[in-house]
Amino acid sequence: MAVSSMLDSHVFIITGMTCEACAKRVERALQKTHGVIEVSVNFATEKALVKYDPQIVELAALKQVVINAGYKTLEIENKTVTSKGDNRLRREKEIRLLWIKFVVSAVFSLPLLYFAMGPMLPWGGLPVPFFLQPMAHPLAYSCLQLSLTIPVMVVGYRFFVVGYRALWNRSPNMDSLIAIGTSAAFCYSVFSFLQIVRGDHGAVGHLYFETVGVIISLILFGKSLEAVSKGKASEALEKLLCLVPETAVILSEEGVECEVLIGDVKVGDVLVVRPGGKIPVDGVILEGSAAVDESMLSGESLPVDKGVGDRVYAASLNTNGLIRFEAVNIGADTVFAQIIRTIEEVQGSKAPIAKLADVVSGYFVPVVLGIACLAFVGWFIGTGDFVFALRVFVSVLVISCPCALGLATPTAIVVSTGIGAKMGILVKNGEALEVAHKVRTVVFDKTGTVTEGKAEVTDIIAVNGYRREELLQIAASAEKGSEHPLGRVVVHAAEKEELELSVLERFEAFAGLGVSADVAGKRVVVGNRNFVEKMCGAALAAVVGDLAGQAERLAVEGKTAMFISVNSQLAGIIAVADVVKQGSYEAVKSLKSMGLDIIMLTGDSRYTAVAIAGQVGIDRVIAEVLPQDKADVIEKLQLEGKRVAMVGDGINDAPALVQADIGIAIGSGTNVAIESADIILMRNDLRDVPIAIALSRKTIKIIKQNLFWAFGYNIAAISIAAGLLYLIGGPLLNPILAAAIMSFSSISVLINALRLKKFKTTN
Repeated sequence: MAVSSMLDSHVFIITGMTCEACAKRVERALQKTHGVIEVSVNFATEKALVKYDPQIVELAALKQVVINAGYKTLEIENKTVTSKGDNRLRREKEIRLLWIKFVVSAVFSLPLLYFAMGPMLPWGGLPVPFFLQPMAHPLAYSCLQLSLTIPVMVVGYRFFVVGYRALWNRSPNMDSLIAIGTSAAFCYSVFSFLQIVRGDHGAVGHLYFETVGVIISLILFGKSLEAVSKGKASEALEKLLCLVPETAVILSEEGVECEVLIGDVKVGDVLVVRPGGKIPVDGVILEGSAAVDESMLSGESLPVDKGVGDRVYAASLNTNGLIRFEAVNIGADTVFAQIIRTIEEVQGSKAPIAKLADVVSGYFVPVVLGIACLAFVGWFIGTGDFVFALRVFVSVLVISCPCALGLATPTAIVVSTGIGAKMGILVKNGEALEVAHKVRTVVFDKTGTVTEGKAEVTDIIAVNGYRREELLQIAASAEKGSEHPLGRVVVHAAEKEELELSVLERFEAFAGLGVSADVAGKRVVVGNRNFVEKMCGAALAAVVGDLAGQAERLAVEGKTAMFISVNSQLAGIIAVADVVKQGSYEAVKSLKSMGLDIIMLTGDSRYTAVAIAGQVGIDRVIAEVLPQDKADVIEKLQLEGKRVAMVGDGINDAPALVQADIGIAIGSGTNVAIESADIILMRNDLRDVPIAIALSRKTIKIIKQNLFWAFGYNIAAISIAAGLLYLIGGPLLNPILAAAIMSFSSISVLINALRLKKFKTTN
């Protein structure tokens, strides 16, 4: 049967996954389903992006495949997300439950650890009531430990269920290691407890209940932090949705305005948007004019003048003027909806980040079990002593409990993220640190990232006897009645210099051109060159032409020039532009010294982009890129084999931030950009970008050292625990010493990770 060309795609929300191995299991199950063309499961976002042929397989069947694999699908999202409230409540409930479980386990495991380890400490140990001392009252002591351990195992039951289910399905994961290690320690401790009950008081030294309790408590703590981080990805979409109004005002054929839900708007409807209102759908203006803030789409800091025949886009803001426009694209077809869909699909796709511990666990668990079983059988046959063989078996399992392996990465990440936070660098997840060190290309947005993101008066050129302050005072007085953003910038500059503005009369505003007004009895015109020439007559044209060279220079520098005339006489030019942010040049210089390629990616004009790039030392510029295409540019760079970091601050940057290997958001940027990014620069200083990458490189170095120690420890320790030294006349490692060595391995990993506290910004 030929595969239909009418393919569809959906994003599943999947719950119950505990590690990357779970995601791989779901992915394999869906890939085997007839009719599924492509599937990618992302453990971090709990989403599966599935492309399939609806003529061959139905959504209900795909959902059942996930259920049969041992997981749940809460819902199947549409291509356009319409509500995230239910998902947010689910995440909050999950996080709250995990924290409750951790607190409960800690309440029982801390006293368990005290009573178990306290008496063994040197210099007399910690004080323990006489009736609970292990040597004097071993039965009471062991009963207390057992009673404290059982509640911890109850709240951590999921590790056992998931871990053993993964073993049964032949896809072991980290939960499998936790389940086997704690189960071995618990079972051997119960065996020792029964020995004590039978009168063998020497078995009190063979209790390992505290190992069970502490491991489960630590894992619950880590899972709680992980759940908080994973929930951030979906919050970006929720914040995006808030930018679209819930209602729209439709103009009927009879000329009556009627407010309706945005979902009721149809293509061809005529809509009305007043000053301060958000545009609900994409359309074409039929009547009126306005300055529209499209920064959430284009990244441009200045509002765009719109008139009859111009396009307007959903979620943009009408800053002034009343407009009537015809709906052209609605719902999923709007540019804004495409941005939402881009973020959703990129989040649903799998990031190319290897989970080393989970990959190793697939081989580690069966190998350890095999070694333990072989050691048990070998020693039982060789000695005929079942208890001796059992102790060897448990020693292997206890010493191979994946504490060092499990802590190797997260301990380094915890310390590193703490150091970064003190420097104003907020790393939202461990994956960011795992990938940032591989970055070879850094892409910067322009507006609000390299530049301040707000316009300022940069140049004042006065002619014909006018002074600089006088020209600014006259222009600001005329612009005082304007709602145009450029006019407000001029007024703000005059107020900043504490200039007194004159009384304004006969004010007129001409959309997209300029203003005219009587200021202190003089006729003042402020606007672009053509507007001033038209308003003041041909006699002024030649005079204005004398400043054309200056105006062209300003344009090349990325500045907007406004001509000012007083009583039909040219008074000068005032230029407005978005200025370069302090520290941008130093940041680019530092990144280049680290051997990184630097690119500027912006929706602004090429003239402006090249001018700004030249000021900060960026050689490669990709300009005039639409918001929905920014992620495509990042993807093309990745296809060239480059690891890419994207630095941005606007909503229009969100898809690119998600698509990049590492997304870095400016702390003063929009919430959506911040939620979509992996690293946030809280100090709004681009000089923190090279520091963040240097911190990542140092962290990965520590992680590699930790993993080397963890693997080396396991290889050596398992060999000794299996009796390798005993065979050649050496000592036999008993379970007590095995547990102590296991604890030391964890401590050594932690101590090594703490070396990151010596990290300096010069690294």
